[in-house]
Formats: sequence, structure tokens, C-alpha cells
Amino acid sequence: MKGYIEERAVEIANYIIDNNATVRQTAKQFGISKSTVHTGVTNRNSYP
Repeated sequence: MKGYIEERAVEIANYIIDNNATVRQTAKQFGISKSTVHTGVTNRNSYP
């Protein structure tokens, strides 16, 4: 399950970057809540 969550977080981050999308637009595109988008890209994508 953890792998799926990480993959989704990367997919969401890439969508935001590629489309210059807002959290609201991203949530609508993926059918998830704004808080899920925010949590996915802030807590699960760490930079080395």
C-alpha cells in the first residue's frame, strides 16, 4: 500500500508542476480532497 501512496504523491506533484495547477484544480482532476493533495505533496515528497 505504501508504494501506491508514494506513486500517487509523485503523480500529483508532476501534475501540479506540468500544468501549473492549484491544489483545488489538482484535487478535482484526481477526484480527491484538497487536504489529500496538500498532504501528499508536502509530507511524502522529501528532498535529500
